[in-house]
Parts: sequence; C-alpha cells; structure tokens
Amino acid sequence: MSELQKRNGARFKALHAADGIFVMPNAWNAGSACMLEAAGFPAVGTTSAGIAFCLGLPDYEGVLTWEAALEETCRIAGAIRIPVSVDAENGYGHTPEEVAETIRRVADTGAVGASIEDYSADFSAGGGLYDRVLSVERIEAAVEAAASLPFPFTLTARAECYLTGHPNPFEESMARAVSYRDAGADCLYVPGIDDAETIGSLVKEVDAPVNVLMGRAGNPLTVAQLEDLGVKRVSIGGSLARATFGIIQRAAEEIREQGTFTFSASQVPNAELCRFFAGRKTPSAP
Repeated sequence: MSELQKRNGARFKALHAADGIFVMPNAWNAGSACMLEAAGFPAVGTTSAGIAFCLGLPDYEGVLTWEAALEETCRIAGAIRIPVSVDAENGYGHTPEEVAETIRRVADTGAVGASIEDYSADFSAGGGLYDRVLSVERIEAAVEAAASLPFPFTLTARAECYLTGHPNPFEESMARAVSYRDAGADCLYVPGIDDAETIGSLVKEVDAPVNVLMGRAGNPLTVAQLEDLGVKRVSIGGSLARATFGIIQRAAEEIREQGTFTFSASQVPNAELCRFFAGRKTPSAP
C-alpha cells in the first residue's frame, strides 16, 4: 500500500459522505484515465466492457480473464492520482470466499473501491441472479475483506434485476439493495433504471449512497436532475468506450466507401497529445 492509495481511499469514502453529487466516468486504459483525470473528475471507475473491447474480446462473462482485467487496472491506477474503483463483475467467482479474494486482489492493483454484481452468466455453475441469501453472504464476505485492508475501501453492491429480466425488477432490486446496505455495502447500484420517478423511488427506499448509470442511448437525464433526485454518484459504464469505437467505425466506413478523411478534423493534434502526456506527473511524483 502506498501513501497515495491510503489518501485516495479516504478521499473516495469522503466523496460518498459529502453533500451533493459527483460523476465517476469509466476508463478502459491508462490514456483514457489520464484524460478523464485532466478534465477534473474526482475519481474514475474501470469498465470491464471497455477493457474487453480494447483487447478484441466481446463483453461476455468469462471471456475477459481476471488476470487481464487486473493488469489493465494496474496500468490505470498507476497512471493517475485520483481514486480508482474497479468493475469487478460478479467478483470473478461464485462463492463468498472467491469474492473476498477478489477484493484483496483489487487492493493490490492500487484501486480503492470495487463493485460486485449479483448475477452470473455461468449457468453451468447455477448462473442467473444468485439466490438472495447467497448474494448477501457474498457482500458480507466482500465487506469483511475490505475492512481487513490497511486503507479505506469503498464497496459498491449491484442488483442486476433490471438487466436480467426479473419479473418484478423494482421490488426485487429494492429488497436486494437494502439487504446489501445492511450487510455493509457503502454504495448501492441498480443498473438499467432510466426514468426519474423510478430513480427517485430507489434513492428514497434505499436511504444510502446510490450510483446511477448514465450514457445509455436515449437517456435524457442530466447530472443536475439526478442531484435533485438525491443520487450520490453517476457512472457511465462502457458508453464512452463504445462511443470511441463508434468514431473508429464511422471513420473506417468513410475511408472505404467515400475515399475521404473528414473524420480527421476532430482529432487531437499529435503535438498536443505529446505535450499532454509528457507534462503529466506520475502518481509517485510529489
């Protein structure tokens, strides 16, 4: 553990306790993390989808290995001085013990937080939404592992009911989120909710820091509106990475079909990027 990790752990905890809202955009490599830090955001998350896409892999559970995700997380945390929270998917394991080990491995990357999902696509191991009792046990194990670390660690518990087609997503999400809160999770996250009324009800029922996912196509809510609803934290998942791939796709189509290069008008000049990255302080710098 470095002094920076200790300070960032305290900073990240404080962001969740302070008044108002904050945005934690998601990075997929060191370069994107550096640019998000330079834009003034107080923390970044990782995106497992973005990391997978940049490795030429689909965003399916089990395709992006934990080792590859950890390696990229180390690069991200090592490139910036602000807190990093890790998209740890389902904890890269089904049992509470495996989830606890994942938290300890996340801590070794330099990150100071992680999110754990309560869903697995591995149906050979009883996939789908984990039984609620098991889900709570997994969060309890993560909380215990986080408490054993020599710095403050922020644990986010995710209820995946909306993204997995649960027949009663709001009721089940609320029951799970409250159970995770009572188990010691620092922040609750129910991805897939898009409308203000449902988000407001979620925040009221949970009565704890809530993360909301933005960046999904067609969602018009702003940060100001989310703050009025009582949301504490906003993340963007893999949307920025997907937008970047959208630029590549459209540029490639333009070159192939039209033989033109108008996409280049929006690029950052090479010299400017070189100055940006050369002028950055490393995390070990004073």
